[in-house]
Amino acid sequence: MLKLSKKEKRIKRHKKIRKKIFGTPERPRLSFYKTNQHVYAQVIDDTQGRTLVSASSLEFKNQKLTNKEKVLKTAEILAQRLKEKNIFQIVFDRGGFSYKGRTKDFAEALRRLGIKF
Repeated sequence: MLKLSKKEKRIKRHKKIRKKIFGTPERPRLSFYKTNQHVYAQVIDDTQGRTLVSASSLEFKNQKLTNKEKVLKTAEILAQRLKEKNIFQIVFDRGGFSYKGRTKDFAEALRRLGIKF
């Protein structure tokens, strides 16, 4: 039996999640992705297949921040950009990552900043 790698398992979970989650113009999908050093988030309207807003921790790459600080700052930037576009409700797509650690911190920071899931 072939053993799946960690990445392949995450992709398999993400495909399962994506069958149920779909972004509309009223409630676009927030796609979340993380690496060991950075986090990336983009808000997508799946009916048109367009990215409406995006943010990543690469925007403050040269600053010395912890991973948690990067997540919180990225959430602030994304929330600000969402409010500029008058988007207050989203569907959260965690990208196959478990809902703990940086994923949970990102979601909770967005909720605190007024974005509804």
